This record gives sequence, C-alpha cells and structure tokens, in this order.
Amino acid sequence: MFVFVCAGCGARLTAPLAQVALPAHAHQQYGNGIQLPVLMEPGTFAVEPEPWGPPWRRWQEIDPGEAEARGIHAPVHALSGGAPGSIVIAPGDTRGTVLLPEESGGYCCGLGWGDGPNMACEGCGLPVATRIDDCSVWQAVWLAPGAVLRLPVDDGDIAVLSWTELLEEGKGTPPIEPVTRWSSLCGLDHRWSWSPAWEAAAGRALAHMLAGSAGRPVTVPHGLVAEVFRRALDALLPAAQPASRAVLAGPGRPVPDEDADMILVPTHPQTGELWIPEGPGASAYPVPLPFGVWRWMAFPEPHLRHPASGVMPDGILRDDPPMPRPPHLFRADPGTFRHTLVRLPAVRSPWLREILDNLTPHMHAGLF
Repeated sequence: MFVFVCAGCGARLTAPLAQVALPAHAHQQYGNGIQLPVLMEPGTFAVEPEPWGPPWRRWQEIDPGEAEARGIHAPVHALSGGAPGSIVIAPGDTRGTVLLPEESGGYCCGLGWGDGPNMACEGCGLPVATRIDDCSVWQAVWLAPGAVLRLPVDDGDIAVLSWTELLEEGKGTPPIEPVTRWSSLCGLDHRWSWSPAWEAAAGRALAHMLAGSAGRPVTVPHGLVAEVFRRALDALLPAAQPASRAVLAGPGRPVPDEDADMILVPTHPQTGELWIPEGPGASAYPVPLPFGVWRWMAFPEPHLRHPASGVMPDGILRDDPPMPRPPHLFRADPGTFRHTLVRLPAVRSPWLREILDNLTPHMHAGLF
C-alpha cells in the first residue's frame, strides 16, 4: 500500500492505495453528453507509462524520429508533451487538496484537462493534480508525476491473486448496462446500451487481431465473441485466403491446441500481465482482454451463490423480463482502436494503414 504526498511540503494527498493495472478504457471518450462513472475502484491507483495531458503537440510539429522513439508508428492527431508516469485515482481518495477554478478547463458538463493541473495542495498551494468529470469521459483525478511522491505505508500489503482466485471471486463485467445521458428537454435520460468498457476492450483487442492476422480472414468462436468481433473482422479482412483461427483461452478453459493462430486471453487486473498457456498454444498470437470482459465471454452464465429450489410462495407472482437489448449492433470503440493500432509495428503494412486511414468511413458504416 502507498500514499501520495506533495513534493513541495510533504502533506498527504491521498488515502492508502494499492496499485492495479491501468484500465483499457482509461482515456476513452464515449458518445455525447454521457455521464460515465468513476474510472478507478476506491483504494486503488494505476500509472500511465506514456506522457499524457497538456501541452499537446500536433502531428505536423513532431519529428518522425521522435514519434518512432515513442513507439508511434502511424500519424495521430496530437501527442502529449507532458511527463510520463501520471497516476490516476478515484476522486474520493484525494485528501488535502483544493480546486483551482481559474485552471478548470472543460466543455459542457464538467471539468476537463484545461491547460494544466486544476487541483492544488491545500498546505502549500503547489498544483498537484487534474480533476476530470466532464461528460463522455471517465471521472478521475490524475496526479502530476513531478508534483507528488509515492511513499509506502504500513496498512498491510494487498496480495496478488492467482488466476484461480480471480475466477473464484466471480467478478465479471456485464456486456450490457444502463447508461445516463444529459438531455436538454428531459433532464437525465437513462437507456440500456453496450458497456462502454466492453467497447474500449474490443477496440484494443480488434487492433491486435488485425495486426496478428497478417491480412488473412479470422474466424472466432460463436456466442459473445462472435457478436463482438465477427462483423468487423469480416468487413475489414478479405474472405478468399485461408483463415486464421482465434480461440478463447485462459484459466479454467481448455488448453488451446496447435491449430490456434490467436488466443484471446485475460490480463491480470492487478499486474496487467497476460495469461500465457503452456504447450503448443504458447506460440499463438495473444490478444489481450480485461479480465472482467474475458470472464464474461468465457463463462457467460452467472454462477448462483446459493442453489434455489422449490416454487414461489403462494400469492407472489413474478415474471422477470430478459435484460433489454441495445438498439444497435456491437461497435468497438474507435478511439481505443486507433490508440492501440498506431502503437503496433504491423500498422506500417499498407493494407492495415489503409484501414486506419479510413476509420471515419468505417465509423459511418457502423463498424465502430
């Protein structure tokens, strides 16, 4: 466990926190006017290894050699000129900070990045963090890496769970959930939708699947995996060549055989490490999925913690409707897809670069 303190005066700025993996949807921008929830679980923090936040530099201002050194292999709208190592926490885990209204950039519904930190240390006034709560972005506080220090505390270490223990916890991310949108006429508008976290996870995974396909078509298992990926894969890849085979693999699943070209595997929610199989399947191209999303794909039926038997008591009528379906087919998040794909060397291939350059038409076609 750690706390973060002000680099200027040493005042404590956070509650005790345990480090976890950076969520795949950390920088997602979802829809328009959507009220997204808090990004991080209480009592946790994650680190963004890349530079993030202002000042932003347009692609035309960046030397190709600099972009290559930063692992960017295709043009992007802009790159951050900030320092790497930003720390993201839940807003409720901050301590001893005050908001700087004059630095609070934003758009229509809340606070955005602005031109720099919009939170300061209450003790010495040093700008230390940026509060983000605008519409269509995940609510979070991003601690500036140069303004805070990380110190260990004696509140007990959090053990890293094994894959078996993660399965026993039973925590999955449902693919469909209610989302809230601001409406100028009706106030808050609630509707059922595909999970924003699932759309971001699919954007990252789809970029890896295209990169691992080498331009060949890809087959995926039936069920949720097909509902999430098949339509985009069939539209973006040719159908004439021998197909690559992608399978779900991971703890509690059958060992992938030697015919698997790709394996969709979970990332550990605490460490971010990929699950790696033993045997012939270890040579397959790994496609990362957040553990909660992967678990729901691999084991879609929820486990009943207490067996139910018998009939309903007299006088009680119950007819639970099925979960409402979203009004549209699944679409991967285009921003996460682009963010991932430009960081994969395979994007230099002309066919894959063409997909990236035509992302907007693919969005209009409903693939993203």
